[in-house]
Amino acid sequence: MSAPVGLPRRRFIVDSALAGGGFALGMSLSGRALAVPAASGLAAATALGGSFGANAAGAEVTVWVVVQADDHCVIRIARSEMGQGTLTGLAQLVAEELECDWSKVKTEFPTPGQSLARKRAWGEMGTGGSRGIRTSEDYVRRGGAAARIMLMQAAANRLGVPVSELAVERGVIRHAASGRSLRYGEVCEAAARLDAPDPRSITLKKPTEWKIAGKPLKRLDTAAKLDGSKKFALDLELPGMVYAAIKDCPVFGGKVVSVDESAIAARKGVKKVVRVGDTAVAVVADTWWRARSALAALPIVWDEAGLGNRSSATIDALLKDGLDAPNAFVYRNEGDAPAAIAGAVKRIDADYATPFLAHATMEPMNATARVTADRAEAWVPTQNGEGSHASLAEATGLPLDRCEIYKCDPGGGFGRRGGNQDYVRQVALIAKQFPGVPVKLIWSREEDMAHDFYRPISQCRLSAGLDANGQLVGLQVRLSGQSINAFINPGSVADGRDERQLQGWYEKAGDAQLGYTLPNLRIEYAMRNSHVPVGPWRGVNTNQNGVYMECFLEEVARAAGADSWQFRRRLMANHPKHLAVLDAAAERAGWGKPLPAGVHRGIAQFMGYGSYSAAVAEVSIGSDGRVKVHRLVFALNCGHAVNPHQIAAQVEGSVAYGLSATFYGECTIDKGRVVESNFHDYPIMRLADMPPVETIVMPSNDFWGGVGEPTICVVGPAVLNAVFAATGKPVRSLPLRRHKLA
Repeated sequence: MSAPVGLPRRRFIVDSALAGGGFALGMSLSGRALAVPAASGLAAATALGGSFGANAAGAEVTVWVVVQADDHCVIRIARSEMGQGTLTGLAQLVAEELECDWSKVKTEFPTPGQSLARKRAWGEMGTGGSRGIRTSEDYVRRGGAAARIMLMQAAANRLGVPVSELAVERGVIRHAASGRSLRYGEVCEAAARLDAPDPRSITLKKPTEWKIAGKPLKRLDTAAKLDGSKKFALDLELPGMVYAAIKDCPVFGGKVVSVDESAIAARKGVKKVVRVGDTAVAVVADTWWRARSALAALPIVWDEAGLGNRSSATIDALLKDGLDAPNAFVYRNEGDAPAAIAGAVKRIDADYATPFLAHATMEPMNATARVTADRAEAWVPTQNGEGSHASLAEATGLPLDRCEIYKCDPGGGFGRRGGNQDYVRQVALIAKQFPGVPVKLIWSREEDMAHDFYRPISQCRLSAGLDANGQLVGLQVRLSGQSINAFINPGSVADGRDERQLQGWYEKAGDAQLGYTLPNLRIEYAMRNSHVPVGPWRGVNTNQNGVYMECFLEEVARAAGADSWQFRRRLMANHPKHLAVLDAAAERAGWGKPLPAGVHRGIAQFMGYGSYSAAVAEVSIGSDGRVKVHRLVFALNCGHAVNPHQIAAQVEGSVAYGLSATFYGECTIDKGRVVESNFHDYPIMRLADMPPVETIVMPSNDFWGGVGEPTICVVGPAVLNAVFAATGKPVRSLPLRRHKLA
């Protein structure tokens, strides 16, 4: 997908937010159009570390590789690093084909403005959907391979020998016959002047040949985080900077009626009250605390647009209407599930529910912008550099080629900093009121909780039938809930037909396939959208759907008097990869072997983001009803494993996120607004409560799957099924803290 400078800003931001694939293989790898960001922003951008131009002194051999005279190789990373390890993983893939010395690898981020000026040379810059590596691995590897080919050709030209007589290892090109050698740094300038090979003509290494990729190498960004030298967007300081605190209408869909600016005019440090669009008010001051304190004292009258009567109860009724409605979008209809269930020897019915969830990133929304009459630049902790770029242009009214984004590592993303760029729009609108002055906007934690794009709320009704032999003869699923697509891009959803909300129940393999074959199956979706904004949340819809399917299947297995593991296995003959991870987790966990008194096991498997995952949990319940997770065992097949240690770390991170959702996570609505405001009433998993996590990485090396999100969908079901084993009663709604288990 190309994006000329003249592309309308609104169209560009929508395309950037929704783009699902990588850049075309026909891209130009030529490095002879090198440019760096405008001087006004470069110093601050490089001060944050890793920004474009910070390490660029040297020869740009391809757009992905800059080689310096001292043999250091700067690898360009177009995706965002949010702690998930994508930066290191992509660098490994490029370095593998480049055949450089890994100890001399550095990285930097290209800017969206420079990418656009060079016809999107670095392709899509969005990072979400566990796509950071899997949708860019091919073209970044080709970029590294092309650089190696050019460096070797430059060496062949200097040595006066055929390139076929040369070999390279760790950045040293050797001619065995003559004993001569050249380092990458000695030929990089000459290599940069050569024409790049057609990337489609390059044969990439097989995973069995990998020496850098596929290895558990240390992350490139860890040391700076440990010693405190790592700078995040909140650390940015610019000369003359002012600070903004913001408050949006607490009722979603409401607007500002009036503001009494005189009430805070005399406060020390306050510079201005700014209306931000129709819905928000910001106070700008010489420090953020003064801005926030003044904002808290500012009298604001809101128009709640008649939505102040909405509540969790009214939304619950809306979803129940979807469960009971006579018609819904029928996504899968194989056989005749209603008839099979009606004629079954035993019938099982259950209604499940999961709540809205906030992203609750460690670093709340923030951004810094400087806007003049002819240029806008912003420093943004973003998952989507191009989306931030388009949002900045749209808010300032400046063309895209007069705008620039300096991407900062986000302090957590989880989907919040991807398609929705509200915080960038806000800082741009505020900065327009202070021409040439850098404005840093920081949301309070309370604002962050009150104006998220929440994980969609939903309910699910499931029915199953068993025959006399305990075989599952039919399954019917009716999902009722909000649609992310309907909120982000309403035109993309017609007649409630949103397959995205049915992730994990897909028929086709590849992304989120249901891992069971059933003689009669019917899956329906009833779209019911409330006024609460929704968006992608780490794992998105596989999380809820994994709970519904795997917890209900546990009920069915117990109704059949069958072992939980073996009951699932009988339904998985046509799904060998699903079955393989299920078996691996069960066997590693010692399924069927005795446990200490009071400890019980639960099992689950599900697929999301192109990867297969399974988990076994071991839990106990104290006399006070408190659930303790003693152990979690995971098996994951993500196809190719670029860095096994990073994969294990991502699984552990998904446990923290998944357990937080299972035990505590819930956003409730009262008077049209979110009730929870901070971590005192929206708790997250603490280190002391984290169980030991064992991860089996079992790549089949025949596809590219995601890593950051897939295993979250089996965390909750495995734990809930173990709780079921302990209590004899299924848990059908979350969070667990709402249930009395003793």
